[in-house]
Amino acid sequence: MPESQRRLWLIGGTSESVQLAEAIASVGFPCLVTVTTVDAKSLYPQTPSLQVQVGRLDGKQIKQLWQQQHITAIVDASHPYAVEISRNAIATAQCFQIPYLRFERPTVKGDGRDEGGFSHIRVTTNDNRETHPYTSLRAGFEKTLSSTACANSLNPPLQTNNEPSVITLDSFETLVAGEYLNQQRVLLTVGCKVLSLFQDGQGRSTLFARILPAVTSLEAAIAAGFSRDRIIALRPPIPFELEIALWRHWDISLVVTKASGVAGGEVTKRQVAAQLGIPLIVIDRPVVEYPQQTSDIAVALEFCQRYLTT
Repeated sequence: MPESQRRLWLIGGTSESVQLAEAIASVGFPCLVTVTTVDAKSLYPQTPSLQVQVGRLDGKQIKQLWQQQHITAIVDASHPYAVEISRNAIATAQCFQIPYLRFERPTVKGDGRDEGGFSHIRVTTNDNRETHPYTSLRAGFEKTLSSTACANSLNPPLQTNNEPSVITLDSFETLVAGEYLNQQRVLLTVGCKVLSLFQDGQGRSTLFARILPAVTSLEAAIAAGFSRDRIIALRPPIPFELEIALWRHWDISLVVTKASGVAGGEVTKRQVAAQLGIPLIVIDRPVVEYPQQTSDIAVALEFCQRYLTT
C-alpha cells in the first residue's frame, strides 16, 4: 500500500487518548480517531491529518473500517472497562495481521500498604483461602465472625483493626452478590452502565450515584431506582476539596470506584477516604489479553512511525 494512503486507527474516548492524539497530530501522522459521543469528539485537535469519527463499532463494522480507511496499525486507548471494543479490535488485528498496541493509563499501586495509610485486601471469586462471613461493611470494617469458617464466602475477611481500608474486588457481580453494601450510605462512582446491578439493593442501602453530565447517564440512573436527590452529575477530574465536601454532605460511609487510575480520579478518592476514614471498594479492571501494551507516549509514537513508514 502506498505510504500516502496508510492511516492509523486510534481508539479514543479517554483523556490519555486525547493526549496521544495531540502528539500524533503534532508530527503529522494520518490518523482516524473513533469515539462514541459527540461531546468526546470536541476534545480532539482539529487538523488535516486527524479525522474523528463518532459512533459505536461492532466486529463487522471494524472490519469495514479497516478496508475503507486503509488502516495499517491500531492504537487502542479506549477506557480500561470498555472491553468489547478492545476485544473486537484485537480479533480484527489478528485476522488481518494488523499491528496492535494497547495504550493504557497506569494503575494505582495498592499492594500491601497504600500511600494513604490504608490496609489493602484483594478478593476474587476464585479465592480459595479460608474466609469468614461478614454481616456488613461498616466504618472501620468492624469484624463479626461466625463460629465456623466458610471457604469462598460472599463476604471475605476485610479488616481486623480500626484503620481505613481499601478492598479490591474482581467484578461488580462479586460486589452485589455479597453483603458489602448492606445498611451503608454508599457513593457509587462507577459510571452509568452498571447502575442497574444495584437496583435490587436500593431497599437495603442508601445509594448515591455520581455520573457524567449527559442525558443518557441521568436516564440510566433514574431507571436503576436512584431518586433525583441522590444523583450528582460531574465530569472528572474532581478536585479534592469538592470530593471531600460531597462525601460529607451526603454523610457517606462507603465509596465504590473503578480502578480508573489517576485520570479517573482514583488517587483523589483514596486520599479523601484516608482523610475521612471511610472504606473504599475498588472494582478491578477486566482481564484482557493485550498483544502488547504501554503507557508511554514516546513508545506509542515510535510504534506509529514504524508501521506508517515501513
